[in-house]
Amino acid sequence: MNAVSNHQGKVNGEKINMELLAPAGGMEQLRAALAFGADAVYLAADKFGMRARATNFAMDEIPEAVALAHEAGAKVHVTCNILMHPDDMDELPDYFRALDEAGVDAFIIGDMGAFVVAGEVAPRVERHVSTQASVANAQAARVWHSLGAKRVVCAREMSLADITRMRQEIPDDLELEAFVHGAMCMAVSGRCLISSYLTGRSGNKGNCTQPCRWSYQIEEEKRPGQFFPVEETERGSFIMNAKDLNMLAHVRELARAGVNSIKIEGRNKKAFYVATVVSAYRRVLDGQDPQTVEDELFAISHRPYDTGFYFHEGVQAPEYDGYEQETIHVADVVEVRQDAVTGACYAYVVCRNRFSEGESLEVLSPDADPFALVVQDVRWYPFFGPDMHGEDAPQTIQDALARAQDDDWVCAVDANRSKNIYRITTPSLLTVGSFLRVRTPRRSARHGVQE
Repeated sequence: MNAVSNHQGKVNGEKINMELLAPAGGMEQLRAALAFGADAVYLAADKFGMRARATNFAMDEIPEAVALAHEAGAKVHVTCNILMHPDDMDELPDYFRALDEAGVDAFIIGDMGAFVVAGEVAPRVERHVSTQASVANAQAARVWHSLGAKRVVCAREMSLADITRMRQEIPDDLELEAFVHGAMCMAVSGRCLISSYLTGRSGNKGNCTQPCRWSYQIEEEKRPGQFFPVEETERGSFIMNAKDLNMLAHVRELARAGVNSIKIEGRNKKAFYVATVVSAYRRVLDGQDPQTVEDELFAISHRPYDTGFYFHEGVQAPEYDGYEQETIHVADVVEVRQDAVTGACYAYVVCRNRFSEGESLEVLSPDADPFALVVQDVRWYPFFGPDMHGEDAPQTIQDALARAQDDDWVCAVDANRSKNIYRITTPSLLTVGSFLRVRTPRRSARHGVQE
């Protein structure tokens, strides 16, 4: 049981007993996932993961990541799910041994050879079969179980009925994991050659350039230089831009189908995204009505939502290529203090986007449902930030706050310097690890909406 799942919202139903598995593309995302209620995190070391562009973790950072997760009562799953070539296989034994020594709890593996190697050199660590293996039936699941799999990650093309049937036809001790939120790949379980063909960067090796999101036109054969858009017609879709997955309203149905763990996609996402999505699913798992929580998933940057393949064929977003969101992330709460004499409460925040004196913000907190906050008494610490390069300048946020004196804080009407530290006065103490956001609907698109 994760010690952090203590949201204060109204509970309308019984808690749902499923693991909440969150992405951690770096240390900031890991801390956010743990703070906001993840039961487990999945991450990658510096190779063999499907998100090569994520920050990821150096091998010498893995022990710290594992220690943080275990201290919070959470497990660590490490992805090793790329398409394996012979040179990769040569490196795997030492790689698995190092992760085993670091204390990780599970490997997520898509290649059968890598799966066998992991069992031989790191038998303590659970082996989970990646969605890249495209396990979509009970017969395949039973084979993996016979080889030592503890868990199968369901192929994303499976319907809820498919998962229900598979659960009934596999051993009770074989766990099922299913994606519930995030970007969807247009290819079968992510096995796509388009990026490799067009750019030389293979999606199967973790370097997908997402060409399925690009805008395509056709050049008329007999009129060189004249291009025509590829359009959605009654004959079908000629573009590949899949909608994002959102199963918040159906978490209880997944539990009834026999799913043991629900997984959030997003190792390329920032900490604010991870915190928001983890918080929403945590609240529903803890018994809140999804209808009271669903607006949270519109707060973060996302493509149009759908339910993937769970209830029907996957749906595309043909209208435009882009994202929409209802809020903008403006600051991270890194420290809070209360004046022993006056009782005044202060929040020390790192600026991400502009906010101003008197502006109404929202607080996304690890230990409460989101609530409003009016910005008061903005002060800026001018001796720390990306523009400070002197030898005596503080090198870390913690160092800067330890050095700061009362008269160092400069009055500011606006907090407009990214990655600088500001102080605001708050009605009560906030929680370190909270995020501040402003409700500003925004839509970004490379191509306009088609009429």
